[in-house]
Amino acid sequence: MTESKKPTRSIASIAGIVAAATLISKVFGLVRQMSLAAAFGNGIAMEAFTYAYAIPGFLLILLGGINGPFHSAIVSVLTKEQDKSQTAPIVETITTIVGIVLLCVSMLIFCFASNAIDTIAPNLTHSSDAIRGALVRQCAIEQLQIMSAMAVLAGFIGIGFGTLSSADFYWLPSISPLLSSATTIIGIGVLAIYLGQKIMLPEYALLGGKVLAGTTLIGAVLQWLMQVITQWRVGLGTIKPRFEWRRQGVQDVLKILGPATFSSGTLQINLFIDLSFASGIVGAASAMQYSGLLIQTPLGIISNIILVSLLPEFSRLADPHNWNQLKDRIRQGLILTGIAMMPLSAVLMALAFPIVKTVYQYGAFKTQDAQLVGSILIASSLGMFFFLGRDVLVRVFYALGDGSTPFKIAVVNIFFNFLFDFLFWKPFGAAGITLSTVCINIISFSVMLFLLDRRLNGLPWRRFRPLLGIFIASVVTGGVTWGISYGWQQFVPVSNTFTLLIQLAAAAGIGFGVFVALVSQLKLPEFDKFIGQIRQKLLKK
Repeated sequence: MTESKKPTRSIASIAGIVAAATLISKVFGLVRQMSLAAAFGNGIAMEAFTYAYAIPGFLLILLGGINGPFHSAIVSVLTKEQDKSQTAPIVETITTIVGIVLLCVSMLIFCFASNAIDTIAPNLTHSSDAIRGALVRQCAIEQLQIMSAMAVLAGFIGIGFGTLSSADFYWLPSISPLLSSATTIIGIGVLAIYLGQKIMLPEYALLGGKVLAGTTLIGAVLQWLMQVITQWRVGLGTIKPRFEWRRQGVQDVLKILGPATFSSGTLQINLFIDLSFASGIVGAASAMQYSGLLIQTPLGIISNIILVSLLPEFSRLADPHNWNQLKDRIRQGLILTGIAMMPLSAVLMALAFPIVKTVYQYGAFKTQDAQLVGSILIASSLGMFFFLGRDVLVRVFYALGDGSTPFKIAVVNIFFNFLFDFLFWKPFGAAGITLSTVCINIISFSVMLFLLDRRLNGLPWRRFRPLLGIFIASVVTGGVTWGISYGWQQFVPVSNTFTLLIQLAAAAGIGFGVFVALVSQLKLPEFDKFIGQIRQKLLKK
């Protein structure tokens, strides 16, 4: 195969590609979740899948995700490789090594699926509905055994993602996750046609769970095949077994891969802690998943745009001579995070229950399910600024060549997450588990900001004052949004999805309009530039 010649893209171009692809994937993910809600509601199959998917999903995020350790290790080594003819042997050898290791992991997951589920969800058979808990446990074990092969696929997807990114292919890896959503939607559709209204009955939960797990596995297979076919076509390696262990590029990847995987893995341990506590509350785990997607859809898109553009700037200014400029970029990153996240949090909290009803309340998804998911959504929305702000500060530490500080903070937070879960889950239920995560993000953000202040010989705290103005404007935005929504419900009957959408659009539109009007008075350069770009695009159209 001849090497593909592609011009190097700019940071802005890369960010645009990733953002567009992420948006499409998130839309498909939302449609998938809506299909699951209509078919299974917050019932046995969906709750079981939340526990069963914890390990495969953890591995997909850890090994196969963008900016994950596999992706980062492959990119960092292949982009420095001068002789591009060495790319394929390096990729094929790494794929062989990873394949052997993860095949053993898959076999262990299959053989010890029951032990894994009992560890993740120890309180299922001790909840208020022990009979339901036993069915959830059985269904989760079967689902995990079906999806055990995803351990291997997660590694392969991460390698493919890194390989294609190093060769300036960004669209395909970023768009490929929608295949998993598409296969699940098709599988649920076929099952619904086959069972009809019976799909909602508890006695068909095990069958529904198997279909859900099977289509998820098929989606992962298709995602990997799409990547490996592209690799083969452009000469970046195939699935050919290769055992060139001592090749320098292979050694370089392995040196990065081990520590990076361990460091990233600690961040996911909190998920297992949360699920452990959630297993004592009927329907809590799946409700958290439904709510999580509503948060992660806008958060994922915005975080990619902000982080992809800021990371090169942080790295460029890491030298002590440039620290004054670095401080300006940190301020800019947090101001942009505040402008994006604070009003969005306020609007989501004000409209949580109508949003959940509009998105999910069809078929098997009942009113009580919407109430549970809505309460979790309100709790989740509280921490959006701190979640993304923490990620901005983590990138600053990485740019300064310090990966150990974020890692140490993440390890300590495991203890605090357990503590807050223990304190909050009984008085606040499922929402309390989410509040625990919010507290962890606030602590991480505050500690990192304090350490950076010491590391950089003082941050310009006075220049962070606009964040207070943005916060106040966001509180007003939330109040206005809630008032418009409440008033609409009093005077305009919400009889169907269409009128509910109009209510949401009117309340959110007026709320965001108020935010723009208030924040424009702060005369922030970042905000003025952002609004100016929007005006330019509208005038061109």
